[in-house]
Amino acid sequence: MSRHADARVARLVARFEALAPSDLPRLAELYADGARFKDPFHDVRGVDAIAGVFAHMFAALDAPRFVVRDIVVDGDQCFLTWDFLFRMKRFAQGEQCIHGGSHLKLAADGRIAEHRDYWDAAEELYEKLPGIGALMRWLKRRARS
Repeated sequence: MSRHADARVARLVARFEALAPSDLPRLAELYADGARFKDPFHDVRGVDAIAGVFAHMFAALDAPRFVVRDIVVDGDQCFLTWDFLFRMKRFAQGEQCIHGGSHLKLAADGRIAEHRDYWDAAEELYEKLPGIGALMRWLKRRARS
């Protein structure tokens, strides 16, 4: 991702795109005290709880990484679109990709006060899983008919 003119956002994007398990003890550099993180599976507050979400991600998946595609900034808020690339440890599948977006509200010091991820768990994840994927695709076809 090319650097954004807003230095706060450019720093956050660079850190997310390079995020590794060794970075988790330093998440307080990215997230404000009492920050909230919400996605389709989690709704947590505090840096330690957010670190737990990322720790689980690294434990459950092989080679997870984010590639930020688009950045929109308006004052102390920004919206990022991204691709989340990974391989599932439990299934013999190739690299998977979830396309989603994040709405970030920044604290006065430039750290994240609120982080809300938006992505379609049914389409981007469940439909790709063995077994349940066939059921999800069938339900989708039924809903369209």
